[in-house]
Amino acid sequence: RKRSSIRKKRGHRHVNRTIEMYRIMPLKAISRAWGKFNQLELPVVLRRPLLGLYVWMFDCKVDEAMETELQNYKNLGEFFRRVLKPDIRLISQKEELTNPADGKILHFGEVTDGILEQVKGINYSVKHFLGPQTWNSNSKKSKRFAKQTDEEYFRGLKVKPGNKLYHCVVYLAPGDYHRFHSAAKWTINYRRHFPGELLSVSPGIARWIHGLFVLNERVAYMGNWEHGFFSYTAVGATNVGSIKIYCDQEVMTNVKHHPDTRYTPGVYFDKDFRENPIHVEKGEMFGEFNLGSTVVLIFEAPENFKFNVNNDQKVRMGEPMGTCKTS
Repeated sequence: RKRSSIRKKRGHRHVNRTIEMYRIMPLKAISRAWGKFNQLELPVVLRRPLLGLYVWMFDCKVDEAMETELQNYKNLGEFFRRVLKPDIRLISQKEELTNPADGKILHFGEVTDGILEQVKGINYSVKHFLGPQTWNSNSKKSKRFAKQTDEEYFRGLKVKPGNKLYHCVVYLAPGDYHRFHSAAKWTINYRRHFPGELLSVSPGIARWIHGLFVLNERVAYMGNWEHGFFSYTAVGATNVGSIKIYCDQEVMTNVKHHPDTRYTPGVYFDKDFRENPIHVEKGEMFGEFNLGSTVVLIFEAPENFKFNVNNDQKVRMGEPMGTCKTS
């Protein structure tokens, strides 16, 4: 038993050292370089073979794009941001919540005591993912942030008595359509940008690194929908040169001379939209990644809310994600 315990401790130390070695790699610099490379204009003669190789490696559905001729994409960035044909993704009108992107469901479900599941068995805190509730009119909640338990923080998010808090994580692979859309009709009141790491968010890494989405750079938008609190977070990842949000052109991610380019607890930058809130329609284009990454939804809904997805399911933007309707 003692030998088994010693082996386990050594195993944990080895894993922790491996994670630390991974974290000190210059992933942000690599991602910025990748972003610049994406914008380099490719010679016409090389476009079809180079982009064709990418299409083959990552199983891209070029036939769904408005532009199907690879030689017409000037660079990799244009190909990543390719626009789909108008009727290739239909936005479900029956359900209140639809899938925000093409991708895979990493995890979904009810939030319990302020704890989210990153993937099965790997948890992280809503409190540390979204930060102080300064968007909330009750300022005492923000002042008590450091002393708040995860459960207290989670209760403070909910607007309507009797509601529950839910979440869903959608992973966009490198071959997926790289634009992401609004999952619901809602109003944005607040934006919070967390500088941080740019670790890979692939399912394999998500099973390996606890609190991955808290460590990584991300842009979180908080507001309300018909059932109460609603948040939409775009999480950065390795080789995502930048996250672009269409309704918020000011936000800039992975900036070289940013004062805080690594993850630092408690460091974030806010924008208050409450005087001029941003209204977003379900299915409306919301933003884009330069490579695959992750969208995290955290929202309030009645206890009869039901998800229409499964873990590890491949989903397409606009398909039903969940509803409170029983018929």
